[in-house]
This record gives sequence, structure tokens and C-alpha cells, in this order.
Amino acid sequence: MVRSTETMDAPIRRHFNFDNSFAHSLEGFFTFCQAEPAVAPKMLQFNHALAEELGLDPVALDSDAGLAIFSGNTAPEGSEPLAQAYAEHQFGGFSPQLGDGRALLLGEVIDTQQRRRDIQLKGSGRTPFSRGGDGKAALGPVLREYLIGEGMHALGIPTTRALAAVTTGKDVYRETRLPGAILTRVAASHIRVGTFQYGATRGDVEKVRKLADYAIARHYPDTAEAENPYLAFFAAVADAQAALVARWMNIGFIHGVMNTDNTTISGETIDYGPCAFMDRYAPGMVFSSIDQHGRYAYANQPEILIWNLARLAETLIPFVDPKQDRAIELLTETIECIQPLYESHWLAGMRAKIGLSTEDPHDLKLINDLLSVIEEGHADFTLVFRRLSQVLRGDNDTVRNLFKKPDAFDVWAQRWQKRLEQDGVARETSAQAMDRVNPIYIPRNHKVEEALAAAVDQEDMMPFSKLLAVLSHPFDEVAGNEAYSEPAPVTNIPYQTFCGT
Repeated sequence: MVRSTETMDAPIRRHFNFDNSFAHSLEGFFTFCQAEPAVAPKMLQFNHALAEELGLDPVALDSDAGLAIFSGNTAPEGSEPLAQAYAEHQFGGFSPQLGDGRALLLGEVIDTQQRRRDIQLKGSGRTPFSRGGDGKAALGPVLREYLIGEGMHALGIPTTRALAAVTTGKDVYRETRLPGAILTRVAASHIRVGTFQYGATRGDVEKVRKLADYAIARHYPDTAEAENPYLAFFAAVADAQAALVARWMNIGFIHGVMNTDNTTISGETIDYGPCAFMDRYAPGMVFSSIDQHGRYAYANQPEILIWNLARLAETLIPFVDPKQDRAIELLTETIECIQPLYESHWLAGMRAKIGLSTEDPHDLKLINDLLSVIEEGHADFTLVFRRLSQVLRGDNDTVRNLFKKPDAFDVWAQRWQKRLEQDGVARETSAQAMDRVNPIYIPRNHKVEEALAAAVDQEDMMPFSKLLAVLSHPFDEVAGNEAYSEPAPVTNIPYQTFCGT
């Protein structure tokens, strides 16, 4: 039942302390609109820790009054709900106008660390950018985004996060009838490469400049002092994205839809539709049902990163230098630095995963040889790296048993241990360091599906809550949680994920 909010949520309405710079600075990149009312909302999950981080009152918000806000039935005081406009390159093809077809930015808050954060409703109904869709979200995709986003956060990977998940009391229709739901998403911002493309496509140079100035001030203020601020801004975005994708690759994560509207200026992971984590290591792995040609396969993600950033560079040409040829030359030089930048981030992460604390020119080959051994041995990506530390504790069998061809691993392990001796670090010290970067628990695809099926089909949130709790401490191995670290049972049916729209 939707209760009157005139009195019960008056304190909450005031306590968000919105400071909405996007709405006040970037006219032309959004449209004001309101959420559609939810007929019988119910709170499924509320993130108390994130609420505290945002400077909000978790007890007050985990209530009927908070439910009214997170369902779109009440607009908190100071919010200015809007749908953002953006374009995108989707699987290489350009769409000049997309935008938030089912999302509303309520506003921005300054968190307890003085960081500006967006608070957005996702699945709250039609907007001017819905393109004929209903603007709603189904429960399964909402819970998937909640679960994987929070899992990524616990893994230390920059990501949007989930503040709340609610059901609306009204079904949505996709291939079948499904319960409707709304996610409250928190982000450093929702500015994307596609946001810049939207302005540039319309030929409004000054609006794109204004967007760039805003993004610089919000995300990379130091670049404003550079000799060429817009070039420095592009380089900063490139570094943030290179570091992000390197972290994906280090952890075996496949985004699935690396379109330009899913490439954030802040360097956060955004949108968890057709995404998944690898069990068996396979560089060509694709999980997205709509990626028919493997454009966004695991091994292609670094290349797509560069392609997407080149699209951002195109929008910045007028500001980098008055002479177009010179601007293109400068941006091209920066683009050519992205691959080695990515490789540097990736190699640093992989060195840490195998316990190396120093650098050696032969490390790249050592790591690539391990990946080849894992692939040929049909071994589990996550468990191999986690169990490597056991070798340093005198247990070789635990990791060897993961391989169909353990002899190849034995040969590699001898080289690896000789390399570790160069560092001069005690074996247990290296093992402990490895356990701090190699998770034992990730959002295993089959466990995610089990949790979502229980929630959607049986209205049972216990599997979801348990999995969320396990993923909140991915590096801490706990007796009794063995099922959460095991790969999916072998099957001839390939695992697929689907777009949540």
C-alpha cells in the first residue's frame, strides 16, 4: 500500500541535501521529467553502508518513507528529476540520440568524503528518450545489477553502486510477464563518451565545450591547469579507462556491451546487463546473447577501449588546437599511448596476482605462458590464481588438480618460483599478498542465476542475500562457503546473458 507522504517523510525529504550541478549547468543535455507512480511498492534490498557513505540516514530511509522515494512515488526535497541525453556507437553502428529511456537522475549529493555522487532511479517509467519502450525494469536485471555492482565494489573495481532495489507491484512484459522493479543507482556521474557524441553530432561546439569544462571540473580538476586542458582531460579519461579495463581483465570480467554510452568519463563500470565472469579461461569467451560476432569478447576489451576513446577524441578536436590538423595530431599521439598504458596497468595487476613485488623484463612472458597453460589445461581462471599461494605454503596438489594437463603447470611453476626468489621476499609474505588480490569468491554465473531465479520465481530473497554477503568479502575464505567458490557444473549448453531492457 502506498501511504501518504505529506508528513511521514518530511525529514527525509530535507536530508538528501541535493546540489544539482548537472541540471544547473548543462541545458540541452537533459529533459526534466517525473517518475511514474508505483502501485504497490515493496523494499527488497537497502544498502545501509552506502547510505552512510553518502551522508544519508540509513534507518530513516529503510522505511515506508524511503520506499516512497525509491519507488518514484515521492520526489525528495531538492531533487530535480531529469533524463540525460546521449548518443552511442552500438556494436560499431552509430545512433545519434538515445538517452535515459528508463532512468531518472534525482540529483547529486556530496558524500562524507566530499565527493559528488549522482543518485538515479532506473526502471521508473517512460521518458522522452524511451523510443517506444515502457521505461520499466524487470526484477531479475535489477537484482543482477545490484549484486554484480556491489561484488565489483568489494573487489576494488571502480563501479556504479546500488542503494536500493524495490518492486513496483506491477508486471512488465518482455518475452514473458515479469515482476517490475526499480534500482536506485549511485555513480560518480553518468556522463559518458556518448554524452559528448550527442552534443558533437548536433554541431553545437559551445555546448560540447561547456560539457568538457563541466567534466574537467567534476572529475579531473587538475587538468584545468595544464598547458592544453582539453588534451590533458582526454589523457586523464584514457588513463582511468585503461586502468579500469585492465582490472576487468585481471579479474576475468566480461562487460558484454562496451558501447560508447557504457564508457564513463569517470572511469567507473556502468550497466550490468549481458555481463559475466569467466569460469574456464578462454580469451574468446562471449556471454552476451546479442554479441553474435564476438566484438566484445574478453580478449577484445582492450581494443574496444581504444576504439571508444577515439570516439571521445573526435568530439574534442575543436578545443585541443585551433588548427584541426594539429588537434588531430595531438589527439592521435595520445590515443597511441593508450595501448602501452593499458598494458602497464594490466601487467602491474598480473604481477601482483602471482606474488611479484619487483619488475623484470621477462615477467610478461612468464604471465602469458601461465595463461596459455590455464587455457590448454581447461582450468578455472579465478581458482588457479587463488590457489597459487598454496604452492608457497607447500601444497602443490590443490592447484595442480585444477588442470587437465598438470605437467605443463609443473614446468611453469618451477620458472615462477625461481623468479620469486629474485624478489627476496619470504614465501608466506608473498602468499598473503597474493590472497589479498586474488579473490576466492566472485559472482559465479550459476550462483547469480540461482539467486535471481529464487527471487523472481519463488519470491525468495534468501539466496540473493546470502550471495551478496559472501561477495562482500571476496578475499576472505570461510568454511561452509565452498559452494560459492566452485565453478559451474560442466554442461554442453553455453551460458548466455541478456540485455535488461
